[in-house]
Amino acid sequence: MKFPDMPYTRPDFEETQAKMMAILEKFKKATTAEECFAAYKEYDEFGQYLHSMFAIACIRNTLDTNDEFYDNEKTYMDEVSPKLQAVTQAFTQALLETPFRKELEAEWGNLMFVNAEIQTKTFKPEIVGDMQAENKLASEYGKLIASAQIEFDGKTLTLAQIRPYYESPDEHIRKSAMEAASLWYMSHADRLDGIYDELVKLRTGIAKKLGYENFIQLGYYRMQRNCYDKNLVAKFREGVVKHIVPLANRLKAEQAKRIGKDSIKIYDDFFEYPEGNAKPIGTPDDIFTHGKKMYHELSAETAEFIDFMLENELFDVLTRPGKRAGGYCSHIPIYRAPFIFANFNGTSGDIDVLTHEAGHALAGYMSRDVYPSALRRYSMETAEVHSMAMEFFTWPWMEGFFGDQTKKYYYSHLASALIFIPYGTMVDEFQHHVYERPEMTPVERNALWLELEGKYRPYLEMDDFPFYGEGRRWQAQGHVYGMPFYYIDYCLAQIMALSFWTDNQKAPKEAWEKYMRLLGFAGTKTFVELIEDAGLPSPFVPDNLKTVADAAVAWLDKQ
Repeated sequence: MKFPDMPYTRPDFEETQAKMMAILEKFKKATTAEECFAAYKEYDEFGQYLHSMFAIACIRNTLDTNDEFYDNEKTYMDEVSPKLQAVTQAFTQALLETPFRKELEAEWGNLMFVNAEIQTKTFKPEIVGDMQAENKLASEYGKLIASAQIEFDGKTLTLAQIRPYYESPDEHIRKSAMEAASLWYMSHADRLDGIYDELVKLRTGIAKKLGYENFIQLGYYRMQRNCYDKNLVAKFREGVVKHIVPLANRLKAEQAKRIGKDSIKIYDDFFEYPEGNAKPIGTPDDIFTHGKKMYHELSAETAEFIDFMLENELFDVLTRPGKRAGGYCSHIPIYRAPFIFANFNGTSGDIDVLTHEAGHALAGYMSRDVYPSALRRYSMETAEVHSMAMEFFTWPWMEGFFGDQTKKYYYSHLASALIFIPYGTMVDEFQHHVYERPEMTPVERNALWLELEGKYRPYLEMDDFPFYGEGRRWQAQGHVYGMPFYYIDYCLAQIMALSFWTDNQKAPKEAWEKYMRLLGFAGTKTFVELIEDAGLPSPFVPDNLKTVADAAVAWLDKQ
């Protein structure tokens, strides 16, 4: 079914709760394994219906944050979802305690029970009100960012629409565009500070009610971290500082030389070539025409996938006023359909959407028939391997998007993968410090960010540039507000994706088969188990980062 035609009905809380409780009673009263399996299937199917209604409403809300109907639905879901979690938590507990657990584990494996144990550590009924408040604040941030109206170049632009000006060969335009966006952020600085201040205090309070010292461990459990902890993440950050930061500094020094500068100012950060960055050729329709050709030639699986996505209008990529910033992939299980949301702006990032978000969507599409649905729920660093590796597997088709700028795109794409890792790691360390010291003032948080900029991006000169010079860059990173501790997942996955890139340079067929095998596991293995199965180097061993990065730099040096 095409996305615009998918019907939406608000799930009534009382009716939903009653139905879920009735299924729960069936599950608890099961006297045979068969009855236990049947009750779980009923619960799973109803859960997929609820998930689909929530997904449809949330997607339509992000497509137009000014749509009053779906804005109200999003508000309703922010209020209802924590209350429903009380029922799902009761079912999770019953799953762990059922006398037929051995039979269930024999059929479905142990990992979903490991994840269920983690889930029980994230909720108690007494935090429902706090979770509602948390949802409301995160939604307020998203709506605030989507509301941006910036007067520039004789136009009224969103934050996504002003972004291409950051790549202009004209330094005055780059500087003025970034200043205009910065001034918009600064005009909302008090509320951006206030929202985050409230979120940090709320999350810390929730964690303490659940018995934690601070929010960090709860944040890890919310992210379903089932095979590594904050100590291993600290090891990863150590490896980034030791091995990746020096490479990023070197690449940025080379960029400065290319564009005729002695150093990289904040408004030079996205400007890579004196004649201009690589940009996709053609219209959005042209991009999708070649994208369809690309996925038809890549494999039988990707051909089937892209046809399904296009035929059912499961992309929305054109930016417009009121549309939420950023990009994502969502899933609507009752229609077995992924959905890709993005904001095309005429930069190379438009093509990365068609590869990165499509990597997420392909993984969801391929696991759409996996049962129970809990076995489709891979953790987010695994999901980011799916997407970031796809960016590199599609390299052979880039000429159709970039023409004579293709080599420039290759260089920028690979270099930016290395340069991104320190930034993403900085976002992670920032959040650890914030939740270790939740009493920090906004001024202290901004000072912390500037200190971390010096550690992870010492090549970048902020001067007294508004917003950036005050250490507020983190406020433009929506994950910090809406999904705490998510961002390190991109960095861990980038190391894995670069490993796939290396393999693909040597043996494309074998590398693709390894990737498809990884997708085939869906949510039945942990991130660490998937790394081991694929024979990829662990990112938690600091020196492994050097091996992966050196292979990429060696290729860059030849270009």
